[in-house]
Amino acid sequence: MQPFELSLTEAARAVRARELSPVELTESVLARVAAVEGRLGAYAAVVADAALAAAVRAEREISDGGPRGPLHGIPMALKDLIDAEGLPTTASSHVRAGHVAERDSAVAERLRAAGAVLLGKTHTHEFAYGLITPQTNNAWDHSRVAGGSSGGSAVAVAAGGATFAMGTDTGGSIRVPAALNGVVGLKPTYGLVPRTGVTPLSWSLDHVGPLTRTVRDAALVLSATAGHDPRDPASVPGPVPDRFPGGDLRGLRVGVPRNYYFDRVVPEVEASVRGAIERLADLGAELVDVEIPMARHIQAVQWGLMVPEATAYHERSLRSTPDLYTADVRILLEAGALTSAGDYLRAQRARTMMREAWGRMFEGVDVLAAPTVPMTAVEAGRETVEWADGTTEAVSDGYVRLCAPANITGVPALTLPVGHDRAGLPIGMQLMARPFRDATVLRVGRAYEESVAGVRRLAPLAA
Repeated sequence: MQPFELSLTEAARAVRARELSPVELTESVLARVAAVEGRLGAYAAVVADAALAAAVRAEREISDGGPRGPLHGIPMALKDLIDAEGLPTTASSHVRAGHVAERDSAVAERLRAAGAVLLGKTHTHEFAYGLITPQTNNAWDHSRVAGGSSGGSAVAVAAGGATFAMGTDTGGSIRVPAALNGVVGLKPTYGLVPRTGVTPLSWSLDHVGPLTRTVRDAALVLSATAGHDPRDPASVPGPVPDRFPGGDLRGLRVGVPRNYYFDRVVPEVEASVRGAIERLADLGAELVDVEIPMARHIQAVQWGLMVPEATAYHERSLRSTPDLYTADVRILLEAGALTSAGDYLRAQRARTMMREAWGRMFEGVDVLAAPTVPMTAVEAGRETVEWADGTTEAVSDGYVRLCAPANITGVPALTLPVGHDRAGLPIGMQLMARPFRDATVLRVGRAYEESVAGVRRLAPLAA
């Protein structure tokens, strides 16, 4: 096994044991980026010289005093919405051409303090306003979408071009590309990881979180990045999880939705996810049927919040330089200007009611298990999907549909790979819990992951 193939946990163990140096690891990952990036388009920018210099520093520090923690000397990437001092934050948009971050975002600051090595910035759908990330190709099939908006981060991790990466999630933008590329993605509880220095899409829905090869890796990154930051008005001094036990799931109740989450889902996705849920039962969990509350309002609430908030942020540049936006994003931003204050307030009221209803639902279960997305990665350029009931749905609506509830309610949501369809494309299962029970979803995900040890973690991509 080459160093770029190691998970974060494996790489950290090897670095700690002095079996692998940060320089060797970083050189291996950079060589992998050079070998596959031309076909994938995961990166907006790679800073190879700076990464190698950081790896040299990390190696010296570890040699002198031992590692600061598991991220010390580990190469990673940041979604190109997340500021890193001295580097451009373009949001993959011509609107931000020439923009250079003056200081680190809170997340970059914490990762730097942990000793992580920054490889570069990964592509996003322009300003994170989409579920495709058209600049980037799926790691498993280059003719298919990567998912979005953290598509570059997911593909980099899936292809071995980063040991882990950070993304953002407003309606599934971590979980969708993670599921479509066969990696792990975590949307933490709203407010648990600060968004200071992160270009917003929708302030009341935005989250920052990791994309990794394993659930255990995601837990390590969460421990390093979570915690209150007074500069972020949404940041909360909630509990920062630092213990993520594995083992069996005896005494744990897993909710299985009887409505919404398995509606309009392709059969192969449903079969894989239901099989994974049965595996949780084999590990000792009790399966409990649950009704998803206010299901018919989810899409309206998601769009009713996101669209006007996004337009408010872009109001000035949309007036001054509208032609610099891509057509799909510009249309959505212009549509937001037509949303009335009354509609926005009704969406906020409905969100409050939905949070309360989900809180009551979680009184009967510890975790909710469901598909992450209703279908695997579609062909690039495909705009709609037809369902067995005769309805037609936009691809972007389909991908956001099962992820949006966790953004509206702010609950933690983890996606992890649980199989492949007949075309060999990855399928993801989503685990959710009540707010600040991030450790619970990670515990369940880790137990499942360990029970199917040996599954492939990297896309079968030849150098």
